[in-house]
Amino acid sequence: MKIIMLGAPGAGKGTQAKLIGEEYGIPHISTGDIFRMNIKNGTALGMEAKGYMDQGLLVPDELTVKILLDRVAQEDCKDGYVLDGFPRTIPQAEVLDRELDGLNDRIDFAIDVDVPDENIIRRMSGRRACVSCGATYHIEYIRPKQEGICDDCGQELVLRDDDRPETVGKRLSVYHEQTQPLIDFYQQKGILRTVDGTREMEEVFAEIRAILD
Repeated sequence: MKIIMLGAPGAGKGTQAKLIGEEYGIPHISTGDIFRMNIKNGTALGMEAKGYMDQGLLVPDELTVKILLDRVAQEDCKDGYVLDGFPRTIPQAEVLDRELDGLNDRIDFAIDVDVPDENIIRRMSGRRACVSCGATYHIEYIRPKQEGICDDCGQELVLRDDDRPETVGKRLSVYHEQTQPLIDFYQQKGILRTVDGTREMEEVFAEIRAILD
């Protein structure tokens, strides 16, 4: 079972991808993690990607897909995988489809975790992170025992720059411009499934499980 997770930043798709991986015994694959692993291990693909990144350039779609296919060819992916963070654009999706077709393979489901922008801005602007250990809290949902202080290490909690409403709004604009078209792309392929991401995490996952089962 091969799954792609779609959804705006802060929609909770990473959390759901992790739950899917645990439930079905398949790897949760984040493209960011793959890049870091390949660069750390000094692989040929990793060094090629690093060359672009060191120049402040985007890694070409073909190279990103090569690194991804190298990962999903590993033994732990034989029963499937769940992709988180890729593809982000139509060209990336087309390259991925073409490469999978060449391997006589395909994606089974693209799951869109749908959350309105205003909900995401409220969610993310309520997050607080520890300046020392990185633990995260939320002023509504996951409150620390003492306001503004980390439960784990006693250091100050702050609103990170990338969680500020104006920053989140910009990220959402980029998402709607570049990534939203993927929803139509996978809809046309007949593999898109949309879930209501505004509910509790457990309720969202129950709906996803019903789709996959």
